Amino acid sequence: MTRLFLGWLAAAAIGAATPAFAQTPAAGREPLQLAALQQAAREADARTRELDLLAQQTELRLHNIDAEQRPSVNVLGQSQYQSDVPKSPITAPDGSPLFGAPKFTYDASLRVDQRVYDAAIQPRRDLLRADLAESRARVRTALFALRQEVNDAFFAAALLQEQLGALTATLDDLDKRLQETTTRVREGAALPGDAAAIEATLLQQRQQADALRSARRAALARLSTLTDRSIAADAVTALPEIADRLAQVRSTLSSQRERPEYEQFDRARDRSASQQVVTKATDRPQVLAFGRAGFGRPGLNFISDQPQVYALAGVQLNWKAWNWGTSDREREAIGLQQRIVSAEETAFTSALRRAIESDLAAIDQLEASLPTDERIVSLRESIDQTARVRLGEGVITAAEYLDRRTEWLTAQFDRARHRVELAQARARVLTTLGLEVQ
Repeated sequence: MTRLFLGWLAAAAIGAATPAFAQTPAAGREPLQLAALQQAAREADARTRELDLLAQQTELRLHNIDAEQRPSVNVLGQSQYQSDVPKSPITAPDGSPLFGAPKFTYDASLRVDQRVYDAAIQPRRDLLRADLAESRARVRTALFALRQEVNDAFFAAALLQEQLGALTATLDDLDKRLQETTTRVREGAALPGDAAAIEATLLQQRQQADALRSARRAALARLSTLTDRSIAADAVTALPEIADRLAQVRSTLSSQRERPEYEQFDRARDRSASQQVVTKATDRPQVLAFGRAGFGRPGLNFISDQPQVYALAGVQLNWKAWNWGTSDREREAIGLQQRIVSAEETAFTSALRRAIESDLAAIDQLEASLPTDERIVSLRESIDQTARVRLGEGVITAAEYLDRRTEWLTAQFDRARHRVELAQARARVLTTLGLEVQ
């Protein structure tokens, strides 16, 4: 009984760790497939909308850069009074200056600027696209974590489903034994304590079955939340058949780069390279054509005190010929960032290799244990059948029979747990490597 309780407790703990939904799975219903659930979880996550939103955001900023190449129009206006102004050193016969600028001035003009040459325009566009690619890769990396959440809930439900199947068969058998023993007690062929022992065990195992169903409902409810779809309480989980695929993957572990983090590392390097190009381009000269037309007092003739209409046009050069090495240092800093990304990628690869080592070892151990599990279940079933016959003949007590029955149920639980753990370890390796579970 102690071993049975421990087996139930382990199953319930796994189920409780992942909130969820269930009863005994119903036949004829489409089984739950792990790959489909993972895909549904990604599609249901609100962050998938970020991919389109990021693209729209970048498109708007690209339009702003395009707008910089079109003429810009500025309206200028100014009015002021000066306490003193330039005056002619030559005086008229009456002693007044020959000319003098007005103390009260005003000016209103329209200026049009047209960018003629700017080497940074295209690099800035490339940088925006590199930013978009890195941001989208970061979103895909965040969404990837959903796979493991789905795995945990799915395999918790699968384990509980297997154990419920074995426990249900035991309950049916115990109910028959209770009826037989009760009849024998009435006939005086058995002690009342035998019927009481079987009934107590039957009630305990019904409680355990209720606990397993509750835990399975919790696991399925979590799957329902993750995938944003309705999942029936009696939905059947189908363990993925991925042994052959995993065998192929194990021969190419060193070349696996399917995790979205690798794309994020690549896009981060691309972004740094684009930043370097932009930094270099901003050091080049910029050429601007401009024109200005206005009305003011004075106009272009500053010694006149009459309002005038005026116009002017020209070409302007902007060039930071010397910036004390700031651009070179910025490019060097960006180069260091690329090296930081490469170091993080190397560390990530090493962490992946370490993460799958324990799973690969567990897979080897579980594959070797499955034939032994089958043999143990077969032997325990034979022992149980013998004990059942001996109980009917009154050779053994109900307590002895129940011990044999518990040992058979524990063997069933162990076999189910190992089957599910093997499938889970295989799926976890593929998920850790970034491969689809198909």
